[in-house]
Amino acid sequence: MAQRAIREYDGKALFAKHWNDYFSGFEYGFQSVLVTSGDELRQKAKEHGFEWLNQKPLVAKPDMLFGKRGKNGLVLFKIDKPGDVTLEDAAKWIDEKRSHETLLISGQEGYLTHFIVEPFTPHTQDQEYYIAATTVGEDDVLYMSAEGGMEVEEGWSEKVTEAVIPIDLSDADIKHLIRANVPQDIPADKKEVFITFAKQFYKFYRDLNFAYLEINPLVMIENNMHILDLVARLDDTAGFMMKDKWGNIEFPTPFGMDKKSPEEEAIAKADAKSGASLKLTILNPMGRVWTMVAGGGASVVYADTIADMTDVSELANYGEYSGGPTTDETRFYAETIFDLMTRHKDPKGRDKILIIGGAIANFTDVAKTFTGIIQAFEEYAEKLKDVGVKIYVRRGGPNYEKGLKDIKEAADRLGLYIEVYGPETHVTDIVRMALEEK
Repeated sequence: MAQRAIREYDGKALFAKHWNDYFSGFEYGFQSVLVTSGDELRQKAKEHGFEWLNQKPLVAKPDMLFGKRGKNGLVLFKIDKPGDVTLEDAAKWIDEKRSHETLLISGQEGYLTHFIVEPFTPHTQDQEYYIAATTVGEDDVLYMSAEGGMEVEEGWSEKVTEAVIPIDLSDADIKHLIRANVPQDIPADKKEVFITFAKQFYKFYRDLNFAYLEINPLVMIENNMHILDLVARLDDTAGFMMKDKWGNIEFPTPFGMDKKSPEEEAIAKADAKSGASLKLTILNPMGRVWTMVAGGGASVVYADTIADMTDVSELANYGEYSGGPTTDETRFYAETIFDLMTRHKDPKGRDKILIIGGAIANFTDVAKTFTGIIQAFEEYAEKLKDVGVKIYVRRGGPNYEKGLKDIKEAADRLGLYIEVYGPETHVTDIVRMALEEK
């Protein structure tokens, strides 16, 4: 399966196009525009069917395949006076944001070119939910939470439940499985509504050949569903048979990745051939702090924490390996990182830092992926020691005890400095341990 990300706007448009076929009993009032300038937004407001742009309070944000837009100050939204965000406010904000390069807290840099503009949706926090689906091995996995918003990933193991769904399961059995795994903290009067929607959401995900589909948050107000934020990746190997359902879908280049180095190109090619997710952006080849982070959400959290604790120019790379990569895929990813970080010593003579981190894995076999990293250690041990690398590991999830034991024993045997921590340590504590003066 080759996973290719699509814009939030296009994902929502797919929901709207097929809503009546999949979501019986629910309403989705799709109102959204994708524009590249303030003038384009003003012109759109003059067209039939888009009168709401002049009539409703608005929310505007970039639509360029990166998350944490709120933390990056890239959402035009006034929580105290949402009605103050008018068409003209949004148009001027878009033009200001597109007029200069933008530096994200992750270290990615580039020009903002595409923006999504939608009506503001008044709601309370207890109306927010989380739902996502992906494919793991031969099965699908549905993730559900009674909480939506930015904090879901940081408290994943406590807040999110999952239903592993074999692809040949009947509709009745799918609903039974979802009911058995639905979060218990969903209010009783909302539980059946959520279960019904979750089943329909899963069928939509499967029939349209998504590789990943996430709504966070999903706002449920009676039978009205509001998709506030959406992340989607399609299986583009199915494109030949999905032309009618997908339409003329675009697979844009992620923000800040218009020009790739040979190493970034190599990882992108490996990603295209994999059912897992392998991403790499080189921010500063001379940087001191390098990361190998499992999970897209975790990669943002780590980059954010590193940027908070040191000069952002110290962060050498940004990326992720997730979705259950094979041992060979992980080894290739690790060897690419090690090759880059051992080409130069730190200009100030300091040790370089390698952070192998991640949240608590949901389905990735930690020992299996660590085997790939250990194999890369064995290939690059002398080069890592020559430039002076200190390694900090924090990981949890399936088979993590064996993975941590194996990587510690291998590093000790090879004479590499390493500190190893499990899920009892906070997800980003190793950043502090690595960067604080001893």
